[in-house]
Amino acid sequence: MNKFNVAAIIQDYLSGTDVVLSQEQLIDLAKKIRQPMWNWHIYLGYVLVGLFSIRFLLPVFGQMKFQNPFGKSLSTKMKFQKWIYIIFYFCVIVSLVTGLIIELGPKEFKKPMEEIHVLSIYYLIAFIGIHLAGVLIAEFTDQKGIISRIVSGSKKEN
Repeated sequence: MNKFNVAAIIQDYLSGTDVVLSQEQLIDLAKKIRQPMWNWHIYLGYVLVGLFSIRFLLPVFGQMKFQNPFGKSLSTKMKFQKWIYIIFYFCVIVSLVTGLIIELGPKEFKKPMEEIHVLSIYYLIAFIGIHLAGVLIAEFTDQKGIISRIVSGSKKEN
């Protein structure tokens, strides 16, 4: 949905007609076509900021524990899992903060924040891959039935 790609699609479509638009007009039209998508992106960003804030407030009220990778009794596997989540949380915070700065911050910060924000998709893809691999490894090793418990929402039976 890059504005230049959308402009090229419009130009390609118009090449079979008598309509000729300048590159500037094509980009303006592409931006107008993409605007509803960006509006949803922004609204969802605000929702994620709210949900993430709640996630970090829950431990304060004792409703959820924060991932602590420094526990002496933790196995190497558990420490690895907890570090992965901390790295994930840090990356999400970077994504949300850069998004807020792009939207609400000073205009001189917009371009560098956009570059960081765009790169944030890569950590998400990596995390999803690591997470799925971990779930599959757990399913086929020491936590049989984890996938069905995830889907059903049931607790592990002892």
